[in-house]
Amino acid sequence: MPQITNNNCDRKRRSGNPGAGFGITINYLRYIYDYMQPLLLLHGAIGASGQLRQLAARLSQSFKVYTLDFTGHGNTQMPGVPFSMTLFEADVLRFMKNENLEKVSIFGYSMGGYVAMCLAKHHPEKVDKIVTLATKFHWDKETAAREIQMLNPEKIEQKLPAFAETLKTRHAPNDWKAVLSKTADMMVALGDNNTLIAADYAGVNISTLLLLGDRDKMVTLDETEKVFRSLPGAQLGILPGTPHPIEQVDLELLSFNVTHFLLQ
Repeated sequence: MPQITNNNCDRKRRSGNPGAGFGITINYLRYIYDYMQPLLLLHGAIGASGQLRQLAARLSQSFKVYTLDFTGHGNTQMPGVPFSMTLFEADVLRFMKNENLEKVSIFGYSMGGYVAMCLAKHHPEKVDKIVTLATKFHWDKETAAREIQMLNPEKIEQKLPAFAETLKTRHAPNDWKAVLSKTADMMVALGDNNTLIAADYAGVNISTLLLLGDRDKMVTLDETEKVFRSLPGAQLGILPGTPHPIEQVDLELLSFNVTHFLLQ
């Protein structure tokens, strides 16, 4: 049966019993699974792969799905260097090498979509197709200053204690406050020097679908549309009734759009 692979989990393979009547069926399913195209799901800033588990389960009916936690996220080791797109790109390339993946399609949520676009620019031979959702492409000093206001751990503890507890659990044994601090520093760096500029997108010749929720208060239609118009042959989709948080996204609607685009 279709399976989901995570960098923190061992891959499990089923084998048929030649003496059993269902052995042929299981071997056939394994054959189909082996020929499914690989799809890597990338989480967003201050997130982790566990947030994409339900989406991965839906997509595993059509794809060989993989997920990973970026360095310093989930229960991965906190790095001694700043968070950066370069660091997260290296995470993906290392994961692909460990999993013997020559080329993958990528679904990137929020920051994960930005990492996917960076990979498309720097390592196009590794990327088949890209789907982004709620990805912030425009970064300047003003944008960074606005974004990091939402990463104040003291305010989160005071006003959103349940979210603070979620972050604590999500990133244990790491200090969730350190995750926020490093993320804020990364955003400031992006504001000072955006990793991707308009000219970069024009040189990305990878089939891409940009998705944005019509109720997203963090990412604007204008910035998404500008990237859409710069990318050769890109597609743009607006998801109705959809805010920014992945937990509030209609997964049936999202998985339909992702599957339709990647298999067309």
